[in-house]
Parts: sequence; structure tokens; C-alpha cells
Amino acid sequence: MSSIVTDQGIVHYETYGQGKPVVLLHGWLGSWGLWQRTMEVLGRNYRTYALDFWGFGDSGKKRYTYNVSDFVSLVDQFMEQLGIESAPLVGHSMGGTVSLSVAIRYAKRAQKVVVVGSPIVGSSLNVFLKLAGFRGIAFMVYNLPALLKLGLRVFSPIIVNKDPLAWYRTQERDLSKTTLESFFASIGSLRRTDLRPQLIEVKVPTLGIYGVGDTIVHPRQYEPLQAGVHHAKISIMDKSRHFPMIDEPERFNNVLKEFLDNG
Repeated sequence: MSSIVTDQGIVHYETYGQGKPVVLLHGWLGSWGLWQRTMEVLGRNYRTYALDFWGFGDSGKKRYTYNVSDFVSLVDQFMEQLGIESAPLVGHSMGGTVSLSVAIRYAKRAQKVVVVGSPIVGSSLNVFLKLAGFRGIAFMVYNLPALLKLGLRVFSPIIVNKDPLAWYRTQERDLSKTTLESFFASIGSLRRTDLRPQLIEVKVPTLGIYGVGDTIVHPRQYEPLQAGVHHAKISIMDKSRHFPMIDEPERFNNVLKEFLDNG
């Protein structure tokens, strides 16, 4: 387990492999653990870094806000402290929105950007996620953990296609490390996000990976991505929902590695 201390809290991360750096960013209620299998594959050719956002996983929990803009700043500070001048940024869901935002706000940091099932416009989120961004609703849901876990267990088969029980157990573990503030503030900020006016500023090679059966983020969010970043490549995963790295790991890793290798 590795960590750095920033002016906004402790950031936990894991690293694996040798070669040029690649930074991996998780989504809402997740952690670095999402990327373990991907790190094993990429680690043969790249030095992979997977971090936990503030308020999630094993990173610090004493932030007053957990907005998308805070996580963008986190990535910049993380790379600065580790001496990573620039690298490809790969983000799942909220992490992909952060990756694009880094390419806009700290252009020198992003060599390439990969977004996986990521909302370009916050209104594309599933209605239940949008509701979780309101404090009152988040407070009620968060303080009924048995009900929340039951909901995740019941709906897991429509969130992932492959081994939903294993996904649920991982999600249950990650949820136990999430605070109320990070639970509602991060998704509330994501719900209000609209990157469309700024996408023209993304000049680096960009890849969007979307599962055709995504029930968390509208699966056609690649359309505003491609409309704003005209050079963006799009890969549609026919057998995936919101987690292509779980539903189609071999294809996902092949698509990702080919883009990193060649762009």
C-alpha cells in the first residue's frame, strides 16, 4: 500500500509494472481495485498507477467537498508529487469525466485520454444516481445500509453481465469505505457536470469505450464526446453494461492496450 500527502488529504494508490506511466481512475463508490486485472495486462509494458479519490477506498476522508473539480486537482497533485510530467489518463465512469477535465484544465498532464462508460453530460446518469446527489435522499439511503446493499444485490445482474455476485461483493467492500459526504457530494457534482462547451479544448488522442447495455450512464454518451472531440475514437462493447473491464475483459484490455500503444 502506497500513499502521498497532499494539501487536501492523503491519497492512497497502487502501482504495478515497468515502462511509461499510465494513470487509472475509478468511478463513483469505487476504488483502485477495479483496475487490478487491467494492471496485470498493462503492467507487462507500462508502469500503471491506480489511485483512490478522496473520500473513497483508502484515501483520506476529511475533505469538506468532493466535487469533480477536486478530483481533477487531485490528479494534478498526484502526478506532480510522483514526478509524472504527463501520462495517458484512463477513467471509468466518473473517473473518465475527471480524465477529460484534466485534459482541459491541465493540458500538459494528459498524453492521451480514455473514458469508459463516462458521462459527458450529467443528465445522462441513471435516475437513481441523480437522486443520490441530493443530501436528504443521500442521508436516508446511506443510513439504511442494509437496504442499500439489498438494492445493489438485486440490481447487480442489470449492472454487470459477468459474475454479478463477485461485482456485488467488491462493491459492498468499497461502499463500506465511503463517507456520507463523498457519497452524495461527488455524484451531485457529477450530475451538474456538462463538458460539452469545453471539449473543443481536448487536443490529445481520445478513446471512448461504452457498453451497449449500460444502465448507469446512457450508452450513447459517446455521441456528445465525438461531437466535441472530433478526433475521438469510439469502441462499442456489444456484450457489456457499465463495466466493460468485467463483462468483456479480454476485448476491453486489447482495445485499451492497442490505443495506448498506437493512439
